[in-house]
Amino acid sequence: MDECQSAIPAHDGDLHVVAAAHHIVKALGTTKNLSDDLRKILIDLDAHLSLITSNIDSKGGKGFVEVEERLKRVERKIVIWESDRIMIWDSGPKEVSDYLEAVDEVQTLIDSLRGLSMNENQKQKELLHRASSLLQMAMSRLEEELIHMLVKHKQQSEPTYMPSPSSQRNVVYNESVVSLDNESAKEASSKSSRSDECGEYIVDLVPEHVIPDIKSIAKVMFASDYGQEFCEAFIGVRKEALEQHFDILENGKLSIEDVLKMEWCSLSTEMNKWTWSMKIIFRVYLMSEKRLCDQVLGEFGSVNSFCFLEIAKTTILCLLNFGEAIAMGPQEPEKLLRLLDMYETLADLVLDIDALFSEDGGSFVRLEFHKLLEGLADSVKAAFNTFRVAVSSNGSLYPFPGGGVHPLSKYVMNYISMFPDYSSTLNLLLEDQHSDVASLVSEPQCGPTASLSTSCPMACHLRSITSSLESNLHKKSKLYKDEALQHIFLMNNLHYMVQKVKGSELRPFFGDEWIRKHNAKFQQHEMNYERVTWSSVVLLLKDDNPGSSSLSKSAFKEKCKGFSIAFEEVYKNQTSWCIPDPQLREDLRISTSLKVVHAYRTFLGRNPAHVDDKCIKHTVEDVEKLLLDLFEGSPRSLRNSRRMMKT
Repeated sequence: MDECQSAIPAHDGDLHVVAAAHHIVKALGTTKNLSDDLRKILIDLDAHLSLITSNIDSKGGKGFVEVEERLKRVERKIVIWESDRIMIWDSGPKEVSDYLEAVDEVQTLIDSLRGLSMNENQKQKELLHRASSLLQMAMSRLEEELIHMLVKHKQQSEPTYMPSPSSQRNVVYNESVVSLDNESAKEASSKSSRSDECGEYIVDLVPEHVIPDIKSIAKVMFASDYGQEFCEAFIGVRKEALEQHFDILENGKLSIEDVLKMEWCSLSTEMNKWTWSMKIIFRVYLMSEKRLCDQVLGEFGSVNSFCFLEIAKTTILCLLNFGEAIAMGPQEPEKLLRLLDMYETLADLVLDIDALFSEDGGSFVRLEFHKLLEGLADSVKAAFNTFRVAVSSNGSLYPFPGGGVHPLSKYVMNYISMFPDYSSTLNLLLEDQHSDVASLVSEPQCGPTASLSTSCPMACHLRSITSSLESNLHKKSKLYKDEALQHIFLMNNLHYMVQKVKGSELRPFFGDEWIRKHNAKFQQHEMNYERVTWSSVVLLLKDDNPGSSSLSKSAFKEKCKGFSIAFEEVYKNQTSWCIPDPQLREDLRISTSLKVVHAYRTFLGRNPAHVDDKCIKHTVEDVEKLLLDLFEGSPRSLRNSRRMMKT
């Protein structure tokens, strides 16, 4: 209105000019093809010219009669809604238009009254006070309308909570239980597209047709210097709505102290929820909230970014506090996968966060999330190193029953089978430790001729871990007093390691040379087992006089007796031994049978004259059948053997 605030005419000639201008403005105001902005300018100018005329008339004793009449008219339009609790915007477009026009006229009258010199004019002061009170009443009503409108038209978008793949199983090592079995590991090791099913989309938090109504309230309130009240109401409703979404995502508002005290099972769940919530909050809700702020407040400059920051601040601080608590807490091996999920999620969101909070007011948000990303990176490296140390230092006081696959082997191989899903991240974070680890791994995959996949930082770290596992298994094998069982134990565990590498995405990182070498290792233990167990048994059947045609009956009987005793001793011990893999068990049975049964059949064939039930306790067929009882993991005696049950 500065252009309208001219000096008061001092002469009668000026009064005629003002009257003429007033007449022209009124005539222009009746023109139909006017824009809303131009029509408002004419209304404001009309009001101002009226005041000038009134002010001049007041010097002649007529007072502010016309101004007071106009104020009474708009007062009736505004006050009538104070006794009617039906919302204006629910009553129809005409009511809305009439009310906003009344508010505009009040503001125009106030501006014009303030633009005139008071000159101790009591009537002018009284009119200004009445107009200001009326405007305040209208602003309170508009604030109520705004809150009602935002709440009434608040659109809920409730995503289905879906855990990330790594959350499907816990991988805490226990001597008696490993919670990641073979099938579970396969399920958990493949990161499906579900991890991104939160989507990257913007939703309408308020229906599109309501935005112009909210903007109309914003324009009037800001024009009337009630912008702060508008922002407070807008922030209050939108902040509550965002926090309700945050509650829907089940992220508790945990303090750092709460997080540090949590048991692992609960903490694991909360870490997974944090990962999911970060994607939803930033990619959906905050992006949508930013668009709503832009639509409503985009033309009001820095107010826009201020309101958005205030709406988001509490939720952001909750997410930051939890992340910081995780980063500063102890980094046990079982946290590694969750930490990787958290790091990758935040790394993927950093550019979005920078864009959402690009203004100066949001710099602290950008800074804090970048610091958190660095903290999570350090936590991943710390947890990875702790994991490697735990594998190397895991000790046992007693041998694992039956010589089967040790829980440590399952824990390590199932755990690392999930690492290929994080290969890019691990290669980045482990790069600074690559040279130290590569020097410890003697296998050619880390040499200059290695492929990219087998020589990358993660690959060398993985082979370093399995090398530590092998060393530990060799130590554990020494707990068995029976040398044959030592070889069964090592054969089982090395075979398990090879199968896990061959049958998963670990293969490119270990390479065919590693597989060939470790195949040879477990096969060597298989041969060593046969040598230690059966060589002495078969030796009992050896012919002491190769030149003679057959043994004497007493010598034959003695050898049969020695073979039976030795065979039964093996049977009694080794039926309780375990070879979990069916194919490996079958292969060893066949190999053993070829060696033992062939020797026994040959021995009996050289002495046919002495073969009768009095001399031999077990026939060739008996031995073949009894060998099938070995390595089942359940002790048997000859009395309850399958041969005896069939006879």
